[in-house]
Amino acid sequence: MFNPTKIIAIGLNYHDHAKEMNVSVPEYPLIFMKPPTTVIQNGESIIYPPQTKELHYEGELGIVIKERAKNVSKEEAYCYIAGYTCANDVTARDLQRIDGQWTRSKSFDTFCPLGPRIVSHIDILAGLEIITRVNGQVKQHSNTKNMIFNVFELVSFISHIMTLLPGDVIITGTPPGVGPLYIGDTVEVEIEGIGTLKNKVTGT
Repeated sequence: MFNPTKIIAIGLNYHDHAKEMNVSVPEYPLIFMKPPTTVIQNGESIIYPPQTKELHYEGELGIVIKERAKNVSKEEAYCYIAGYTCANDVTARDLQRIDGQWTRSKSFDTFCPLGPRIVSHIDILAGLEIITRVNGQVKQHSNTKNMIFNVFELVSFISHIMTLLPGDVIITGTPPGVGPLYIGDTVEVEIEGIGTLKNKVTGT
């Protein structure tokens, strides 16, 4: 279902998350990348790698690209979007702190669950409720209208840096409330109008 050439991720893109972290709102989108080998589908297992002792969930809205996009405007961006999905930017938080940059901590196999489907006909700018649960307990609860940069701004900004190809995925940042996952946990990311992405954490 998902076969991106790349996953472009956005850091610190919710006003309430910036407030939680007591940091300034960024002037422009903070981007990093996850390799396509991180992608798993709804129902598949997140593998807890032995290199980390601090695995975290980050529930996010995902944008799926429809057509090759290069230097597109914010006004044209919607033409290049196939639809939206749920995403989980799984992170080895201890490695993120150690490295200072985020590649290793975000790039282990299975660290980008996507699903359960792609929804195209949705009023994205009206705001969608986003909830992350671990073992049925709500851990994150916000609304995409709290995003600092909306989906069209993100597609335009990124397309002026790199060419976006059909199937590429942009994950748009996480709201407040990120926290730990343990082997045996079940994590769910639910987005209004899209559905619920559900994955279990297993050992290697």
